[in-house]
Amino acid sequence: MYAQQPKKLLIVNILDILRKYSDKDHTLSQKDISRILRDEYNMTADRKAIRKNIIGLMEAGYEIEYSESVRMVPNAVTGELEESYIWSDFYLVRDITDAELRMLIDSVLFSGHIPHSQRKELAKKLEKLSSRHFSSHMTHVSTAPDNLPENPQLFLNIELLGEAIAEGKQVSLHYLEYGTDKELHKKCREDGSVREYVLNPYQLAAKEGKYYLICNYDKYDDISNYRVDRIADVKILDESVKPFESLPWAKERRLDLAQYMREHIYMFSSENVRAKFRIVKPMISDVIDMFGKEVRFSDETDDTVTVTATVNEMSMLQFARSFAPDVVVLEPKSLAEKVMETAVRTVEVYKKQNV
Repeated sequence: MYAQQPKKLLIVNILDILRKYSDKDHTLSQKDISRILRDEYNMTADRKAIRKNIIGLMEAGYEIEYSESVRMVPNAVTGELEESYIWSDFYLVRDITDAELRMLIDSVLFSGHIPHSQRKELAKKLEKLSSRHFSSHMTHVSTAPDNLPENPQLFLNIELLGEAIAEGKQVSLHYLEYGTDKELHKKCREDGSVREYVLNPYQLAAKEGKYYLICNYDKYDDISNYRVDRIADVKILDESVKPFESLPWAKERRLDLAQYMREHIYMFSSENVRAKFRIVKPMISDVIDMFGKEVRFSDETDDTVTVTATVNEMSMLQFARSFAPDVVVLEPKSLAEKVMETAVRTVEVYKKQNV
């Protein structure tokens, strides 16, 4: 039980009660609020004081719904019956619905880039945006899959990288990779010294359950995509970033994130190509999911259709490998040859294994 609290905290405690215990399906009467104030906050308040403070919250901008009923009560002086308006069924309207909140929490719990303990901690914070009744249904939070090593710097990375992007500053950092011990280690040079990366950060973006930093490695003039969960020891530098549009790949254009994500379906870093490929028709939905609605379809038959899309070359190569033989690259010819060479090498490897 709370210690005795001053009356000036009444309005704060009523707001806290509405946040914790009320929603559209779980309303509170003034009697309910009075009981919770007494039992949990060690504070007493009559109906008049509770109503006055709820009105104060509404005037301050909080959206509080309630029902109103009328009953006849005798006048204290004349004894004649008069109408009295009774407020009840109070609940705090949330800025985010339970369905929206559930989607956000599930996205966090099953993300591919947030370590286990941090996922659960963040999910618990999101739960508090609704009432306790919502939390009671989120039993699967405790069973979130634990399949990633811890990177305690993840959220700090996001904060610092976001700050650097906003300020237009370069960053230095270390990059992590797995060893055979299944732990993350800092990437090193051939002499064993830890490699430091100086990057020009442009944007943070999520793709395929991973969080990426879209950037330029300052030693070169191309675009790179670094996994944020593989980054450590971020430092914001005094030097200004190299403008994105100054990079040869950008062709004097600013970064269009939506277009960039469509063209980099696997977040590989390489040149874009205008690819033409043949697919079986059941793959149309998969193609639109991955490449967007900007693709063009042509030469449709009962079973197949040709797709034309502007896409990152390495990503297209990986896509063709992953979905062969249902995807056949037609153009550019150089890309089609790379896919064929990969297929030949794959067959040779399996032959050597006597499979």
